[in-house]
Amino acid sequence: MTNTSASPKTQERQLVDGWHGRYYEDFRIGDVYKHPYGRTVTETDNVWFTNISMNKNQMHFNEAYAAETEFGERLVDGTFVIALAVGMSVIDVSANATANLGYDDIRHHAPVFHGDTIFAESEVTARRESDSRDHVGIVTTELRAFNEDDELVLSLERTPMVLKREYAEPSAAAPTGWPDGIGTQPEDLE
Repeated sequence: MTNTSASPKTQERQLVDGWHGRYYEDFRIGDVYKHPYGRTVTETDNVWFTNISMNKNQMHFNEAYAAETEFGERLVDGTFVIALAVGMSVIDVSANATANLGYDDIRHHAPVFHGDTIFAESEVTARRESDSRDHVGIVTTELRAFNEDDELVLSLERTPMVLKREYAEPSAAAPTGWPDGIGTQPEDLE
């Protein structure tokens, strides 16, 4: 039997483009992006975020108080759930955004508890050219977050300005966010 794969010592090294994110031209109304990686919410997440944001609602930090409510335990701060879901969507929706124009129609459909695992997806609902900036377009998505039981816990409309591909010029040697000349360069592989 002949081995057709090259050995690591003889294989040519090359810079390979990684994921650069979507540009304005890549968005199509009706596309749904299921964002990679679920994220389990911990008690530490909730306590830190509640303290950092100065949210003094006892539902988030007072176990004795929360035990006497209809939920029977502390709830995860809703603004943490928003931040988490938006963060999960960046890889697909706004890695190339120049600004977020708005978050609208935010709805908490169900509570989130410590130990819940959140998953998020975004559906493109609108897109248009910017009236004031040639280098970007406006994209609107509906962001939905679910727990591990497939229960919808959050939905919101998100509208970023997204860079057009012709203005980005990413490359394998200088992907978005990397200054020129950092890390492996084409001449390093010769």
